[in-house]
Amino acid sequence: MLNILPPMIEAKIGTNIKDIMTKDVVTVKEDDTIQDLLKLFKKYHYHSYPVVTPEGELVGVVNEDIVLQCLLIGSVPSAMFGRSLTRFLGEDAKGIMDRHPITISPNASLEEAAALMIKHSIDRMCVVVGKKLVGILSKRDIINEIYKRR
Repeated sequence: MLNILPPMIEAKIGTNIKDIMTKDVVTVKEDDTIQDLLKLFKKYHYHSYPVVTPEGELVGVVNEDIVLQCLLIGSVPSAMFGRSLTRFLGEDAKGIMDRHPITISPNASLEEAAALMIKHSIDRMCVVVGKKLVGILSKRDIINEIYKRR
């Protein structure tokens, strides 16, 4: 078996999410249209965007998969969309967002975040305090932190 991490890192990384998360997050509002979302995807090249209220509370997430399904809804057989077809009743972020994104506390460890990402097959997660969005953490952030410590 190939051991790529030194024993010190394998045992415990010892960093909290708040130390490496992205704090300046590009977000969308519930009433942003699919056209608005397309402009964001082109401008920033992120794969997902948190949907927040004017008070900064996280209410959902929109991602490339959701937007692509919306764009293809008329040209791809509905069987390909399965149960997600019912989501596409709106023309704005509120109508298409994932209303139950996986979230984590800024005080959680990188190990906890990595375990959640692997368990739920996600590449990034919203970091919240209560309901308020305070950052984003990606797998790449975790990998970069581990690499930096090697």
